[in-house]
Amino acid sequence: MMTILIICIIIVFVVLFLTLLSTNKAYKYEHTIDPVDRETTQTENRPAKDEKK
Repeated sequence: MMTILIICIIIVFVVLFLTLLSTNKAYKYEHTIDPVDRETTQTENRPAKDEKK
């Protein structure tokens, strides 16, 4: 019984450590945004409200 308890506690600590490690790594990740293409804008792609298809 004591052996199972010790194994369970070890598993809990390993999972906790891995969770903290992955969370820490996720917060350090730097997101980047692609540059906007100046040639086409949303208004050029959208048809005018007067036009009907």
